Amino acid sequence: MRCEVAPVLHLDDGFDLRPAAASDAALIALWMAQPHILPWWESDWSVERWAQVLDEQAAGEHSVPCLVALQGAAFAYVELYRVRHDRLAEYYAWREHDWGLHVAIGDVAQVGRGIGRRLLRALADAVLRADPRCSRVVAEPDVRNTPSLRAFAAAGFEPSGELQLPEKTALLMVRTRTVEE
Repeated sequence: MRCEVAPVLHLDDGFDLRPAAASDAALIALWMAQPHILPWWESDWSVERWAQVLDEQAAGEHSVPCLVALQGAAFAYVELYRVRHDRLAEYYAWREHDWGLHVAIGDVAQVGRGIGRRLLRALADAVLRADPRCSRVVAEPDVRNTPSLRAFAAAGFEPSGELQLPEKTALLMVRTRTVEE
């Protein structure tokens, strides 16, 4: 069964989102080996392993891997997932329709320019628009990843406590649907 997912969209602020495929594995593998991503993702796998992971995600119901482009150039890898299907559900009081997201800005030229916070806001806005049952979008960045924490906060995510995951201490960041939304 395929994961319930927000439609592939043109996101606010000029971003485009599309499903990642095995043919994107070389680019994603390159990004995951970048020094600004490696400590947080620990996914510097071979192209073959990334192709396998992407195929498995496409065939499952857990998460949807995506590439994000700005002005036609792919620059980020994103995973959208239903928390209830994820191990994160073991660590906080999730709601039935919570969505989670993982984001890695692979193109180092796009890091430190405010694009991350714009992307996080656009992703959360798109998920909330596409799924009226969803009242929260969550993420769990490592507490040591200061740039990520700042980007989530600037995008409207609120800290909601630390989580001790097997591989890291994370800060649960929550973007809640507003009354206007």
